[in-house]
Amino acid sequence: MKHPAPIAICLLILAVAATLRLSWLTADPPTQPAIGIVWHDEGAWVHNARNRVLWGEWRTDAWNPVFIAPVFTALEYAAFSTFGVGTWQARTVPVVSGLAAIVLLAAGLGAIGGRLAALIGGALLSANYVFVMWNRAALMESTMTAFIVASWAAYAMAERRPRLGLFAGIAVVLAWFTKAAAAFFLGALLLDAIWTLAVWRVHPLRRLLRIDAPSSANVRAAMWTLGGIVVAAGVILAVFVLPHWSEYQFYNWQMTVTRKPSYTIKALMDRASWLPIVHDYFTRMWLVVFLAALAIITIVLRWRTARPAERVLVLWVVLGLSELVVHDAGNERRYVMFIPAFIALAALTLGRSGPAAPRATEPAAASRWTVMPFVFVFAYLIVGSLLRLTQLGEVGRAVRLSAAVATIVSVVLLWRWRSVSDWLSRQQLTAGGALILTAMLVSGDLIQYWQWVRTRTFENYQASLMLGEHLAPGTLVHGKLANGLSLENRIRPIFVGRGFGNYEDRATRDDVRYILTYVAPRVGYEGSVILDVLDAYPNRSIIMTFDVAETATGHDRAALIDKFGATASTNPQTTGRATH
Repeated sequence: MKHPAPIAICLLILAVAATLRLSWLTADPPTQPAIGIVWHDEGAWVHNARNRVLWGEWRTDAWNPVFIAPVFTALEYAAFSTFGVGTWQARTVPVVSGLAAIVLLAAGLGAIGGRLAALIGGALLSANYVFVMWNRAALMESTMTAFIVASWAAYAMAERRPRLGLFAGIAVVLAWFTKAAAAFFLGALLLDAIWTLAVWRVHPLRRLLRIDAPSSANVRAAMWTLGGIVVAAGVILAVFVLPHWSEYQFYNWQMTVTRKPSYTIKALMDRASWLPIVHDYFTRMWLVVFLAALAIITIVLRWRTARPAERVLVLWVVLGLSELVVHDAGNERRYVMFIPAFIALAALTLGRSGPAAPRATEPAAASRWTVMPFVFVFAYLIVGSLLRLTQLGEVGRAVRLSAAVATIVSVVLLWRWRSVSDWLSRQQLTAGGALILTAMLVSGDLIQYWQWVRTRTFENYQASLMLGEHLAPGTLVHGKLANGLSLENRIRPIFVGRGFGNYEDRATRDDVRYILTYVAPRVGYEGSVILDVLDAYPNRSIIMTFDVAETATGHDRAALIDKFGATASTNPQTTGRATH
């Protein structure tokens, strides 16, 4: 990257990325179509950081997500301390996280794939519409993903500078403590580091697998990585986890695991079959997913000679998908972490200067039976993400059709495996062709962004401002929506969750006069537990309503309710309408 042209391109990519993320930063997330961002969760997840800046204490009620996301909370606290409490201030953390992920992904790709792959990966991630929009939401996913990318990039660069493995280990632990969903990547990094050391130390294993010993640099990088994991985990355990063990255990196990979806065989099969069907993540970036699947197959084919960072990319995707199957494939926010991985793999395919895969007859090539499960899984992802468009709203029918077509494709590929692998070994895309495909993909994302710009609204931001005009600083307000509407005012929200977060005394908090909840698309849309609070106060009255933006209907409304039906200083049934 010492030549002027690549430097200029990098700066242009970052300028575009920053513009997409910083423009209209207080605007509502997309709702037509939605991409899984729940706007009222922003205030809930920055709750402890807001408390600390405004009231001088981390905990003001029984909802304390600091025990789930201490790193994210610390970063939000830094943002609020520097810029003040507000919507755009809260969103600076994911914005910076997204920009950092672009730089780090390009750095990692440059280390293992060369300059062209680095520029392609940076360009694709900078403009990816879904990633851009999640980088504009004050939620943990962008920051967790940025730490995962940082860990992978450091591991990739450690092949030349082994001590960077220390940062890979530290970054993956920080990803875990940003959001525990990063556990899959910790597993991926541990597996590859331990594999490297095992192959290095166990000579019979090398003879059995017919592979050469790893380089001394890779061995040292694996050691540094394991050391970084141990050191970072030890410090956080001593400073944070053990002193707050009961809260940490409750939030990270009882609240997020045991109360989550069923773990029966049928439930696991359902979630596995839903992966490309119930959301449009893979559909939106279909060509990237196709190129990434091709990269995964080719890396598996040459697994014996693949570089550590390439193996980790494959583990990133495979273990990440496995985590979704085990835990929750229905929540769109869980798919954000795959975007950099798929883009990195696609960039390696587009930017590769040599053959895509070894010939089937080469000694280092894996057999067709080794790649068979990968062929079927990714055939299903690719086929399912397209065929879902023909069966919208018919999940079961889409699953059956996609599985049938994917099975046929997989059987044909495996039947003709030698011809297929020989064909792959001859494929080399020119730099010009790679740049044309990249430009097409970036243009598609920019079109989606422009469509959002044309219809953008600021209703949630304006509703929060109007709430501050009617309630004095320090006013207690019940409900999850109170957290969502707390960033542009100084109310004190009392979160209520199902079995956590002020749940036990939800019907007896007479000291809290007000409730905030949806009245459209339906009462209690944010969660049925708020209905318990409403039922406990039958004499309640609506003080005012606000336009908000959550669903594709365009007619969402929230209401400020007086529990005791007292006459308020504002005109009952006053309507607040946000400007567009």
